[in-house]
Amino acid sequence: MKLRKLVLLGTGLIGGSFALALKRARLVEEVVGVGRNAANLQRAIELRVIDQASHVAAEAVQGADLVFLGTPVGQMGALLQQIAPHLAPDCIVTDGGSTKQDVCALYRQYLPQQLSRCVPGHPIAGSDLSGASAATYGLYEGRRVVITPLAETDAAALALVRQLWQACGAQVYEMDAASHDGVFAAVSHVPHLLSFAFMNTVLDKDNAAQCLDFAGTGFRDFTRIAGSHPDMWRDITLANQQAILQDLRANAAQLQQLIGLIEAQQADALTEYINRASQARSAWGKTFR
Repeated sequence: MKLRKLVLLGTGLIGGSFALALKRARLVEEVVGVGRNAANLQRAIELRVIDQASHVAAEAVQGADLVFLGTPVGQMGALLQQIAPHLAPDCIVTDGGSTKQDVCALYRQYLPQQLSRCVPGHPIAGSDLSGASAATYGLYEGRRVVITPLAETDAAALALVRQLWQACGAQVYEMDAASHDGVFAAVSHVPHLLSFAFMNTVLDKDNAAQCLDFAGTGFRDFTRIAGSHPDMWRDITLANQQAILQDLRANAAQLQQLIGLIEAQQADALTEYINRASQARSAWGKTFR
């Protein structure tokens, strides 16, 4: 199971933490980090996240056992196109993208001869920090990783990627790409967009500064994810458009229902509406890890 050469396309939190965990488990001999930011790559070397740095993906992947795409999904197509002619036939390609149907399509478009060695994935872990300095050995311990194998993915490649994630301390699950995108539209993508929308609603108020001055812990907790990276969430939103639109429309319908209850001053129905959500959230909170 030991890798001779692991290449990170994108040397940041996700890929860097993957590399550090495999180094600690003694499952990789050499890690090469690829990126455009020279300072970030130098910091990755200093922190021993990577052993070698490169600005040229096509050169870096030559002789690799495994390539990990740790960039935003919007950058993956160009990278796959660049590396396709330079991959060894037995090289495994996997990723940490937050959406999967679009990434699976990119594998099919740019790596048609390598599909048996492609293993799309999504580690459910993150941080408010970014870059190589944010990488940590224990990021994936006890966290979930979803793998969405292609129909062509061979059993050996799938088993190896599963074993590597397990060596990082993660719990590995499999599902098809469409199911993945539907689930994460509901519990990740749409919550971020709703937080952005709410924050913009406050900013559009005439007394926005005063509102923010008096905001407390509830506002802080509700809007935390509104501080997320704009480019990344733009790419995720456009990549998972259909599932996101379906859930946004469902949320809009809930808001209309709530407006109706308030306008009609239906106290009992309003209590029931709030209580249903409150009880479900409390029960879920007790199971959250």
